[in-house]
Amino acid sequence: MKRDKKEEEAGGNPYFNLEKSTVLQEARTFNETPINAKKCCGILTKIIYLIGQGEHIGSTEATEAFFAITKLFQSKDTTLRKLVYLSIKQMAEIANDVIIVTSSLTKDMTGKEDQFRAPAIRALCCITDSSMVQSIERFMKQAIVDKDPSVSSAALTSALHLSKQNSDVVKRWVNEAQEAANSDNIMVQYHALGLLYHIRKTDKLAVTKLVAKFTRQSLKSPYAYCHLIRIACKLLEEDDAGSDSQMYEFIESCLRHKSEMVIYEAAHAIVNMKHTTAKELAPAVSVLQLFCGSSKPTLRFAAVRTLNKVAMKHPAAVTACNVDLENLITDTNRSIATLAITTLLKTGNESSVDRLMKQITSFMSEIPDEFKVVVVQAIRSLCLKFPRKHSVMMGFLSSMLREEGGFEYKRAIVDSIISIIEENAEAKEAGLAHLCEFIEDCEHTVLATRILHLLGREGPRTPQPFKYIRFIYNRVILENPAVRAAAVSALAKFGAQCDQLLPSVLVLLERCEFDTDDEVRDRATFYLNVLQENQKSLNLSYIINSLQVSILGLEMALNHYTKEPSETPFDLKSVPLAAQPVVEQPVGTPGEVPSARTTEKVVATRQDVYAEQLGSIPQLANIGSLFKSSSPIELTEQETEYMVRCFKHTFPHHVVFQFDCTNTLNDQLLENVTVQMETSDDFEVIRCVPAPALTYGKPGTTYTLVRMPDDPTRVTGTFACTLKFRVKDCDPNTGEPDDDGYDDEYSLEDIEVTVADHTQKVMKPNFAAAWEEIGEGNELEETFTLSSMKTLDEAVKKIIEFLGLQPCERSDKVPEGKNAHTLFLAGVYRGGHDVLVRSKLAVTEGVTMQMTVRSTDANVSQVVASAVG
Repeated sequence: MKRDKKEEEAGGNPYFNLEKSTVLQEARTFNETPINAKKCCGILTKIIYLIGQGEHIGSTEATEAFFAITKLFQSKDTTLRKLVYLSIKQMAEIANDVIIVTSSLTKDMTGKEDQFRAPAIRALCCITDSSMVQSIERFMKQAIVDKDPSVSSAALTSALHLSKQNSDVVKRWVNEAQEAANSDNIMVQYHALGLLYHIRKTDKLAVTKLVAKFTRQSLKSPYAYCHLIRIACKLLEEDDAGSDSQMYEFIESCLRHKSEMVIYEAAHAIVNMKHTTAKELAPAVSVLQLFCGSSKPTLRFAAVRTLNKVAMKHPAAVTACNVDLENLITDTNRSIATLAITTLLKTGNESSVDRLMKQITSFMSEIPDEFKVVVVQAIRSLCLKFPRKHSVMMGFLSSMLREEGGFEYKRAIVDSIISIIEENAEAKEAGLAHLCEFIEDCEHTVLATRILHLLGREGPRTPQPFKYIRFIYNRVILENPAVRAAAVSALAKFGAQCDQLLPSVLVLLERCEFDTDDEVRDRATFYLNVLQENQKSLNLSYIINSLQVSILGLEMALNHYTKEPSETPFDLKSVPLAAQPVVEQPVGTPGEVPSARTTEKVVATRQDVYAEQLGSIPQLANIGSLFKSSSPIELTEQETEYMVRCFKHTFPHHVVFQFDCTNTLNDQLLENVTVQMETSDDFEVIRCVPAPALTYGKPGTTYTLVRMPDDPTRVTGTFACTLKFRVKDCDPNTGEPDDDGYDDEYSLEDIEVTVADHTQKVMKPNFAAAWEEIGEGNELEETFTLSSMKTLDEAVKKIIEFLGLQPCERSDKVPEGKNAHTLFLAGVYRGGHDVLVRSKLAVTEGVTMQMTVRSTDANVSQVVASAVG
């Protein structure tokens, strides 16, 4: 049949640019007598195509078309009848009164025409609602055990869909499903096992028996074996069982199955288990290694992708496959070649880096950007693994930067180079040089501004900072306003930190004052005036260290200040500090936990969200600005009668404890729920805000307000907590409570208020300058022996966690093989006081620490210095 010109232009799709109204008009043909089967088939196909493409068809239009389609049951044409079934399935959700065809479908379902029975079952189950399921139950049971495999499979899969809304009825079909599981047909057996598992999945013991039964008997369906392996894996994870369990033995035995599908599923299951050891991985890796040499591309791809995943956690286990993986680098399928090379990059040793780089170069131009990104990420990991090879890999990444490519590809390379610079001090100058060359011809504003920000941060501290000025100023001359503004900021940072460059930077900034863009001119004028003052404290506050407050919090504070005029100047310390963005909003009005809230632009920090919600509670008003909120602390075990978790919210002179409570008993209603807190320290419990009621399964929130001690050095304490409430018994089915109730209580875990609750992390890009600015006025020095800690890494992590301060100068990473290390920490203490800590650590029998604390407040220095002791 010759295609017309329009069809060819549409790419060979005869249904391209179909008009919905035209097709629905054509549907009136279904009412004609006699029925033209060929013409009706074409129209039905168009209707199905439109619905499949997401075309909206109104309820009235769909109902009219649906009733016209029902007239086609008069035709005995096989193709037309099958299309009628498909159309009914598609229209079941959008047309009204679809149950009108129930009798016709039931007749076809139980008829003698085998070609009609299976699709009739599927269509019938699509239009059946909860009230009609029992009327077709007898027919479904018969169909499940039917001798025709297509009928049996259709009934089993339809039963699976019906069970979502009618699980109690479908559970009664378990005997028929078990009989179908003994079928010789591989699809019937697979579908029967799927239905049996779905019926029993809420009963762990029943699922265990199901798996045990089918592992003992030999299944004929490889699909059923794969499903059984997945069920067994889930049981192993839930029980946290090891390789000595029967489930694991079954999965391992599947590695010797005759079906490649089952073998791969078993290998995939073993390598994805949480606690698999290298010894347990060996047989699975051996099987995957054999698949790497298969003639089937799908098997090669599956094997190399799985080995790639194994290499992330157990690179040594995959080393045996390196020869096979190297053979796959030249595979005609570039997806396989890319995965092979990235796996080799993860498993290779230092001596093989140069050879791998040469092999990658040969095929990089032949693969699309998404595969190039994968290779770039693998090179980044390898460079962090072998830092001495940074020059080879950095050179390769820079050559890739000069090639053609999209934004995601270029961003991946820039991210990798920046990551290498941050992790390896020796690579800094080479990396910055490569990035400078890149921004000379960079068409992506986001990348250019990011690189300029990096140059402003790292460039001034290099041995020859002057060589970066030319690249930065070129951006002021040649680029768009966003890049020019970023370049001005970078220039200012060089002027603030490099005295020998200050005169030149001032000249360049004066030229920038004549820029055509307001933002660029404003920045240039601001930085020029700050630098001309030649004061280190001004440079540090307004140029080197960026604004650390929450932008949304600043907006709210300024808005509040302008609405309520005051003679007191606006204090920036009253603004919450910037914190990590959140997508959840776990604070709510008393008695109810608010629902999650997500936004297109994540601008609200955790403090912003909490501050807004806590401020809306009258009992917690007038206690100042929120300083910090903690992560959740679980106060009960999982699956206990009542589940409680706590958030600590720190204010200038108070702490608000937020308790999210869940009642897990369906025969109880809890009323007037509070948490009573007791302490022997100087903290004072002011009031509780109760949760009015806790119904079964629905979380609620109660708050306790505590005043801090008057002594500014006493900031830590331990609280004994008891959940108190009034219990009313209720009907588990209706939820109706009794009129009478009784008071009860439930013991919770203790809560500690630590030094970390009073500090916020703040990054200081130039720690040395910040250290000098604070000065020795409030300096305290203490020496501690951390006998419980054996390594520097462990000590660094514990100190950061305990003090709640931000590591600076990448000092949280301890170089390998070192016995001594210096940790730099920075932050802000409650009340807006800057605090800096320099901890010199050395390994002897344990870890010895000399800690020096500087702060703008003497009490803060004392609190932090005495915290470790």
